[in-house]
Amino acid sequence: METVSALLPIDAATPRSVVLDPPLTDAELEALCTASDWFRLERSREGKILMHPPAGGLTSRGNSEIGFQLHSWWMTHKRGMVFDSSGTFFLADSSMLSPDASYVLPNKLRGLTKDELTGFPRLCPDFVIELLSISDSLPKAREKMERWIENGATLGWLIDPYKKKVYVYVPGSETAIESGNTVRGQGPVEGFTLDLDELWRCYEV
Repeated sequence: METVSALLPIDAATPRSVVLDPPLTDAELEALCTASDWFRLERSREGKILMHPPAGGLTSRGNSEIGFQLHSWWMTHKRGMVFDSSGTFFLADSSMLSPDASYVLPNKLRGLTKDELTGFPRLCPDFVIELLSISDSLPKAREKMERWIENGATLGWLIDPYKKKVYVYVPGSETAIESGNTVRGQGPVEGFTLDLDELWRCYEV
């Protein structure tokens, strides 16, 4: 299969999304993601291929801090699995999405083979975190969070480090906004507390 750079020449006019006809199969899309050196790829439920540039320095630091704190909580019980920002999932609505951090409960992993987990798992994480980067659109990020909830996530945090806010998504509830020093987990991540002061420090120079 051709690499994404061969399919789409990289220049200022390169689009951030494309619809391929005929559409790629799941296997072809996964292979394309593996071959891509330029973009992180996702697929919307409508079949649109979404291309995201690599994270900048501050966003990378923020992702690292979130991953560290989530993994530290996981180490207290070692149940289920934590995934970092490179984790990608095929969802029930035919989309393929990547959160910036996620956690999957043990019962959802039961029965999955090593091969199924080596590739892109066909499941929706129980808990997802999305971290806004400077180039992200808040409305589009909020729409993505709604897709996570619709596909089975029971808790989602959309973190805006520039306004120091966390949008909390729970199925069947209005979106809440946290702006304190911490945000406390519930449901699948009961007992996890994200130290926001430490996260905000990642954006100080």
